[in-house]
Amino acid sequence: MRSFSLIKAFLLCCVSVSGSESQTVQVQPGEEINLLCPNISTTPTQTDWLRLVNRTKSSCVSSLYESDGSPSFCHGFQNGEYEMSSNVSTVFLKIKHVDLSDSGLYFCGFYIKKHTVIAKVIELSVQDESDRRINLITVILGSLTVLLTIVIVGLAVKIRKLQTGTRNNRGPDHLNYAALSFQTRRSRTPEVETRVSYTACR
Repeated sequence: MRSFSLIKAFLLCCVSVSGSESQTVQVQPGEEINLLCPNISTTPTQTDWLRLVNRTKSSCVSSLYESDGSPSFCHGFQNGEYEMSSNVSTVFLKIKHVDLSDSGLYFCGFYIKKHTVIAKVIELSVQDESDRRINLITVILGSLTVLLTIVIVGLAVKIRKLQTGTRNNRGPDHLNYAALSFQTRRSRTPEVETRVSYTACR
């Protein structure tokens, strides 16, 4: 959005930018794309598509006078890959097979009262195949990192529970008692009986 503002400020010295819209469009190489621009002219006039590459190199793409006229394509855009058309409400620029060289800022302008008025600015971003691979690898590695983190946390919780359970099964005063009872034979003296009882602990 900032780049659009800078470009608009730069263009003020030579064209009029009045209520223009800005848009970003992302496409894959080989796709077909239609760039749309609102028709702000109330009378027949010349409509132009312009392109700015790397914010420094500008070029004319095509021109059209009236909606039923034949478009004129500028140098480098006469290869049949571009089509320009217009109706009462919209001006179109079709790119049939997009490639990386089509990336840039596209301006739709109308010649009104001796000034070119920019009606719309479109940033066309064509994604590189290597960028797509890098993005895919980043997503896969991120997913694996999250999965491994979940597994590690799960194992740590399980180990903690096992350690806590072992401690609870053993009391601090876990003692075993055994009672021993001995009885001696009766002596000749009636009424006398001896019992010995031992209690052992360990």
